[in-house]
Amino acid sequence: MTADEPTSVRGGRQDVPAGPVRELLAPRETALGGSTVVRRLLPGLGRRMVGAWCFVDHYGPDDIADESGMQVPPHPHIGLQTVSWLHQGEVLHRDSLGSLQTVRPRELGLMTSGRGISHSEESPRPHARLLHGAQLWVALPDAHRHTAPTFEHHADLPEITAAGLHGTVILGTLDGATSPGTTHTPLVGADLTLTEGTATRLPLQPDFEYAVLTMSGLTEVDGVRLEPGSMLYLGSGRRELPLRALADGSLLLLGGEPFEEKLVMWWNFIGRSSEEIAQARSDWMEGARFGEVHGYDGDRLAAPTLPSVPLKPRGRAR
Repeated sequence: MTADEPTSVRGGRQDVPAGPVRELLAPRETALGGSTVVRRLLPGLGRRMVGAWCFVDHYGPDDIADESGMQVPPHPHIGLQTVSWLHQGEVLHRDSLGSLQTVRPRELGLMTSGRGISHSEESPRPHARLLHGAQLWVALPDAHRHTAPTFEHHADLPEITAAGLHGTVILGTLDGATSPGTTHTPLVGADLTLTEGTATRLPLQPDFEYAVLTMSGLTEVDGVRLEPGSMLYLGSGRRELPLRALADGSLLLLGGEPFEEKLVMWWNFIGRSSEEIAQARSDWMEGARFGEVHGYDGDRLAAPTLPSVPLKPRGRAR
């Protein structure tokens, strides 16, 4: 997926709470290709990152039986990883490496852009009636952001279980279970399903900061009631997280060590300077660097105009 407007994103530890907090992050809705409307939760005015997680879109469940569904034309990325995660429906991924992969519910589609890649995302034809999922980005640290691009698909992911809880580890490690997906900073992503009436405590790492996105149902996270599409930032310093299901529900847990480096994020690029971002835009518009996505029925996306004020790396927003 693509970001819809230029946004400066900031790193560094100075704005990461030293202890637990409960900050409810308000989403903003934006249209994205075809009939898809997403709820954007990161970056936002109140919180820009959670560990290395720097972008979170939640979409659906949408009835796309008579619609084209997701249709995101070829577009470029640098300096990040994309994580495709579905609860319902399918997404067909194509990229400039020649990858062609249908991602299905609870399967990990992980693309590492490194120095540059382009890809498209679309609902297959024909496609399932409902589409529901999340698209997430992970910022790459300086040591790995110029690496060769790759794409991974993992259909089988490790699981954790407790009374009334079932979890799938998307990235990183949770409760002793480790995902096969490649990571470049200490982080975790997990899909948690709870049955109505469940009350449990999830083990956490105190040096990580965390947030929880409600995918479906009605839950309480550390006593805060969450409805679908809402995201609660939890701060750091936690060793466990109280969860309670008021109805059958599903959550995404995102966490990681606070990201040390200061970043610039604009459109689909993450860099370290305005000049680097401008060069990436020029390379995309001139047809260099990012390769070509074959097989998508439509034109590739044109890059928006750069802002008149140079983008500068800064610390995190509060």
